[in-house]
Amino acid sequence: MTDTLSVRALNRATLARQLLLAREPITVTEAVRALCGMQAQEPKPPFLGLWTRLTGFQASDLHAALHDRSLVRATMMRATLHLMTGDDYTAFRTAMQPMLDGALRVLGDRAKGLDLQEVVPAARSLLEEEPRTFNEVRALLQEEFPDVNDRALGYAVRLCVPLVMVPTQDRWGFPRTARFTLADGWLGTAPATESAIDELMLRYLAAYGPASAADAQTWSGLSASAEALDRLRPELRVFADDKGRELFDLPDAPRPGEDVPAPARFLPEFDSLVLAHADRRRIIADAHRPSLTTKNLRVRAVFLWDGFARGIWETEYKRKVATLRLRPFEPLPQAALDELTAEGESLLQFIEPDAKETVVSVADDA
Repeated sequence: MTDTLSVRALNRATLARQLLLAREPITVTEAVRALCGMQAQEPKPPFLGLWTRLTGFQASDLHAALHDRSLVRATMMRATLHLMTGDDYTAFRTAMQPMLDGALRVLGDRAKGLDLQEVVPAARSLLEEEPRTFNEVRALLQEEFPDVNDRALGYAVRLCVPLVMVPTQDRWGFPRTARFTLADGWLGTAPATESAIDELMLRYLAAYGPASAADAQTWSGLSASAEALDRLRPELRVFADDKGRELFDLPDAPRPGEDVPAPARFLPEFDSLVLAHADRRRIIADAHRPSLTTKNLRVRAVFLWDGFARGIWETEYKRKVATLRLRPFEPLPQAALDELTAEGESLLQFIEPDAKETVVSVADDA
């Protein structure tokens, strides 16, 4: 008989994999590997995501890992930017290519005249000369391919040429307009020649399981996720959720009890935890899910209490006063406010170390 896991049981299992039941005394590279990457659509969120997960995290830790190339920021899952270990990038980049190829369809008529057999080598040649911003890449390619839409040229290069972003000494590791370079040159090795999708699915389960095939596809963007999990079935444990859907997991992965305490935690914008499942009730109630994204598709920062997303948060820095405002989905008990205030003040000290005062408050319109 298949064991059934409640939403709360899935919550605790996922938090354990996501380093959110307790801060862990591991390196940033070990953490990013354990998480199978971190969403990094913007440069700042991974710094906050690691601060909330690791013991004694310092921004310099992530800077060092980016500059020694043990971590890279590059296009990966769902055709979005992620922070990955260099080893994971080279191992799994090829597995992403079918999804990245499919993403080219959004170009529609703008892809008229686009020949990847010509554009890809031309782009590689430009980037072999020196790292370049995408504004520079588009302009140079437009000179060579004047009849092709410049945005189509840039998008094709982003998806079809393995690239990484070049870190700088900017506070959050990258400038607003970062330069890109060829991944094989930066890392000293080319992406694997064979797709390692089976290994990728095992790593996904280690970081986000127990999970369904639909969950795995939502996280990765890969339509072949279900086939890979079915191949791996003999190696996996199979559970059911409260709606009878099949969930896969690694046999020895942590699945703590429902009563295990979960501390108050602040997740940054775009955190992978809120994007990694088709059914996200293990983190956020369906009724609150529309609040996660803005009209222009920004993924808001959320705070967790008792393991679940209870609202969104934002910060402001004026006149040496750092303020963190909570916007709860529903009224919070005093115990939650006390925990969130203590955690929020520590977070403000990390974000704004020069602040003379830190304030955590509930927004007036909440």
